[in-house]
Amino acid sequence: MLKLTKALFCAAAVSMAGLAQAADPIVIKFAHVVAENTPKGQGALMFQKRVAADPKLKDKIKVEVYPNSSLFGDGKEMEALLLGDVQMLAPSLAKFEHYNKQVQIFDLPFLFNDLAAVDRFQQGPQGKALLTSMDDKGIHGLAYWHNGLKQLSANKKVILPKDARGLKFRVQASSVLEEQFKAIRANPRKMSFAEVYQGLQTGTVNGTENTWSNYESQKVHEVQPFFTETNHGLIDYMVITNAKFWNSLPEDVRGELQAIMDQVTVEVNKQAEALNQTAKQKIIDAKTSEIDTLTAEQRQQWREAMRPVWDKFSNDIGADLIKAADGANKDS
Repeated sequence: MLKLTKALFCAAAVSMAGLAQAADPIVIKFAHVVAENTPKGQGALMFQKRVAADPKLKDKIKVEVYPNSSLFGDGKEMEALLLGDVQMLAPSLAKFEHYNKQVQIFDLPFLFNDLAAVDRFQQGPQGKALLTSMDDKGIHGLAYWHNGLKQLSANKKVILPKDARGLKFRVQASSVLEEQFKAIRANPRKMSFAEVYQGLQTGTVNGTENTWSNYESQKVHEVQPFFTETNHGLIDYMVITNAKFWNSLPEDVRGELQAIMDQVTVEVNKQAEALNQTAKQKIIDAKTSEIDTLTAEQRQQWREAMRPVWDKFSNDIGADLIKAADGANKDS
């Protein structure tokens, strides 16, 4: 009888432990490599707060945000996602060429006239299809987040393509971006985001490309005397999750998380340009750097110099996809 009582007690204890364990929220670690006062940083925090406040997800999901490469840096975050060490990332679109070469379309220089054209393409059927195009590789896309259009920085004034010849420009690990700078006879250098400031400071690289918010938040203007407002390319992010993890969630939880992500995406994309303009003004106010704006004629010279990059990657990306993206400019 004593043995039976003990057995029942143990079974009850195991059952209670199981219930307690079942009640523990599922943790989503959302890691990224930029500062919190950038579009991506703000978006991650907004997602965290809205999930925490959602009554349907109460006690079911907990989002933890790790900014500024504090959990994983540029070079390790994708591996960490695929291993399940993090559940959510928002890498730059330039990071996906090894998983689907079609995503390289977002790196093509001078493809989109403005962010309105980007929105039309991303919200259209071709753009939405790219989000789920890597599910078989373990990567499920949830949304596109804007950072903004890219500008050039350098240790000398760069107004025309010929001014960039011989300069060493930091680029993300992207074949398209490497070819972009080779097209103007500059030297691309792959470098992680966290190393850019030191690289510019020591002369390992002479310049880079980025958005105003990333420049200001990383204090790049302290080590770069010249900026050129080229709006030549796009830095956007794809918010992604581990596909196996995502599919393991209950359907109602997935639906609610996606609904929150959709709401947050609208806000992030509204705020991105405002954040960039505020950051640009801070750089102007710091008086450490000169900002040059291209004339229409100068911009056309850049466009013509870099247009051959489109042809070089047409087979990988798909001529029809490039045509669809270019067509999004018609109403701009």
